[in-house]
Amino acid sequence: MCSSKTINHLISIYSSNIEVMLGVPNSKLEYVASSRKNAREWVKRNVRDHSPDVRFRYIVVGNEVEPSDTTLARLVHPALTNVHEAIAFHGLKNQVKVSTAVDTTLIGVNFPPSQGAFNSDVSYANNPRDISLAYDTFTSPGTVGQDVANGYQNLFDAMLDVGYSALEKAGGASLDIVVSETGWPSGGAFGATLNNAHAFYTNVVRHVSRGTRKRPGKAIETYLLAMCLMRTTKNQN
Repeated sequence: MCSSKTINHLISIYSSNIEVMLGVPNSKLEYVASSRKNAREWVKRNVRDHSPDVRFRYIVVGNEVEPSDTTLARLVHPALTNVHEAIAFHGLKNQVKVSTAVDTTLIGVNFPPSQGAFNSDVSYANNPRDISLAYDTFTSPGTVGQDVANGYQNLFDAMLDVGYSALEKAGGASLDIVVSETGWPSGGAFGATLNNAHAFYTNVVRHVSRGTRKRPGKAIETYLLAMCLMRTTKNQN
């Protein structure tokens, strides 16, 4: 998922078949939530003016806004409504879908996936004691976690099936989950090595067409985080 400022730098994807998920940043939620006029202006400037050269697939309104955030949480619904209307106003409703990005830790229940839950320690970087590198990078040689009839060899599938179980319990069994961002730590974070990143990105791309244990054979629509190549100038490092 790329911020709207990134679009001016993504020259390499113009007229390509690469689909893009564009985010309305949290800093712009109040602007687009305040009026349809503002939302239409934002969509025109960031989406319509670049279409069809850039193939927009989703507009994600807000990024991992927590319900406890008294400032932002109240803005998500009106912002979603206004952006959805703006997409239709600009004739893009059959091309672009509107949603929001939810932090998986909001589910807040523990393993197994069939219970629709896990806690905040859900990655190798955050919890290397209980979650192995192999489990996180799709390189485990066998089952790591067993949930009734389903055995899990990677964290990615387990996390998705947690979400599907939670949706089923909330009456949303017919809904699909789109992975709006998945990636590997960088910038000196724990486990942030080139080899680990290569293993993760290579294997997740290979894996997503297979589906999860709960939904085998159903491809998982997945977007890689921070994979945008920024155009630099001679004055930039």
